[in-house]
Amino acid sequence: MTTATTSPAEAEKAPPAARKRSPLAALGGQNLSLIGALVVVLGLFGALNENYLSLSNLQVIAEAATITGLLAIVQTVVIICGGLDISVGSQVGVASVVSAMVFTSTGSSAFVGMLAAVGVGVLVGALNGLVIVYGRVNPTIATLAGLAAYKGLAQLLSDGRAQGYVLNDPVFVFLGRGKIAGLPVMVWILIVVAIAVHVMLKYTDIGRNLYAIGGNDTAARLAGININKYLVAVYALIGVVAAVAGILLTARTGSGQPVSGSEGLELKAITAAALGGCALKGGKGGVGGTLLAVALLGALENGLTVEGINTFWQNVAQGALLVAAVVIQQRRNGERAVGLPH
Repeated sequence: MTTATTSPAEAEKAPPAARKRSPLAALGGQNLSLIGALVVVLGLFGALNENYLSLSNLQVIAEAATITGLLAIVQTVVIICGGLDISVGSQVGVASVVSAMVFTSTGSSAFVGMLAAVGVGVLVGALNGLVIVYGRVNPTIATLAGLAAYKGLAQLLSDGRAQGYVLNDPVFVFLGRGKIAGLPVMVWILIVVAIAVHVMLKYTDIGRNLYAIGGNDTAARLAGININKYLVAVYALIGVVAAVAGILLTARTGSGQPVSGSEGLELKAITAAALGGCALKGGKGGVGGTLLAVALLGALENGLTVEGINTFWQNVAQGALLVAAVVIQQRRNGERAVGLPH
């Protein structure tokens, strides 16, 4: 009995699918760059402050990045299918206020407050989708309008002030302060959402259709994909996850926050998605890269705070990172600069 062997020359001619990929190649250049940048940031601030890399501070970084991470994950989904949602921060504010106000007005029922927040999240998210699809409004314009409208709604509901007090309820305390196996509950929620979305994108027909819509919506439509249904569903999903983020914000701060704690989250979410490898034109991106970018932003923000650097510089850094991410994408795609020859 003889066994077949493959010569080096035959192995070289083997199709790419037949070759084994190294772990580093599987990570991808984008993710390796993010890991390198994260190591540099951690090393730099760790050298400047001995408490920066302590377990307690790393947990602070993880907790602070949870809300941004949730929004960045669903921002990744909508960017993959060729859309954008600038209103996510305002949606978080509405959900936070609703969860606290319903909690206090129903005799301190945490689950009723949370259910009300999720219901409002579905409504505002689906409303964005309906305006975009059936109103034929550009996603950037539609959600920019939502940013202003939902921010105003949160302020109207709360009279512009923090509402309620929820830290006398064990459910909210567990969400905001509890731990499971040494990790904060908030971080576990982020992990569960990240895994669920990753599985949906990579291993289901829904995910393949979302990539197809973002890659070429005309071809997707001709293939029989109901693009309108998918877009409305994606924006409704954003509303649900933004509501979860709003509930966690309420649990973390102890009250419903109409603006404080939610303002600027949209910029962080979009920056993380872009840094994580999402092509802003759609059809490309993934949860892994986005989470690495969230970790990088969280480590950078915490480091600047620990070193006592003016918090306004955090916004400067986020803006610079977003521009850098887009420039790198343009260069990699070989696209010419606006107004300049090829």
